Amino acid sequence: MKFFKNRKRTEALVYALRVRRRVKEQLKKIGGMEFYDVHFSYIDLETLDEYFVSIPEQGGSSLISQDVLTSGHLHFVSIADNGIISTFKLELQAVPGNGKLVRTGVANTSKMKDRLNIAMNYFKANAHRVSSSIHLGNRDFLLQLIDLQGAGIPEESGLALFVSLCSASLKRSVQTQFAIFGEMTLGGTITPVSNLAGSLQVAFDAGAKRILLPMASAVDLASVPPELFAKFQTSFYADPVDAVFKALAVD
Repeated sequence: MKFFKNRKRTEALVYALRVRRRVKEQLKKIGGMEFYDVHFSYIDLETLDEYFVSIPEQGGSSLISQDVLTSGHLHFVSIADNGIISTFKLELQAVPGNGKLVRTGVANTSKMKDRLNIAMNYFKANAHRVSSSIHLGNRDFLLQLIDLQGAGIPEESGLALFVSLCSASLKRSVQTQFAIFGEMTLGGTITPVSNLAGSLQVAFDAGAKRILLPMASAVDLASVPPELFAKFQTSFYADPVDAVFKALAVD
């Protein structure tokens, strides 16, 4: 939608777009794919700048900022335990210790235990494949999981934690405006994204510009509106170690 700048008119336009956006969000939950290919924005005809309109209760493009994150910090998208797709953030810090993972907040709940143990055990067995400079016996890892949209506990967090552990150990940040998708098993098998179109829409709404997808999800790209997929710089990974290299932009 194109619009000339005027404060009162702009406020009215944003209000109207938010009302339409709330309707669209409800329709998306019903499952109609045609509602994923809808983006609410307006263009200022004086500056030709495009402004995307989000709704306060779901956050917006500021959730995944363009700032460089601290090593060990990253964003990922997952279905929560209540069935809603949401954006989450892991904040992990490496401190002197003896190889323990110390969980706080939501990350310390029983529902998270198995997924985080899988990631930690895989990290201990495969960190040498990432870098010979990673030494497990002289540091602990302090982990906090942040539910950015109040959706609950993520169903898929193991792969994101593995990448976070490697990022903190190497003191190397993930790419900016970056979101991770997919899950791993203890043996390193990658599972595809269960609702790819919906997950990409959530990532776009949260401000992601770069995404990391499992190769196993490539067959589902036909279900994603081309206009939505074109919004991202996309990298595919074949296994957890490959995911680390792609996330950290390591050749």
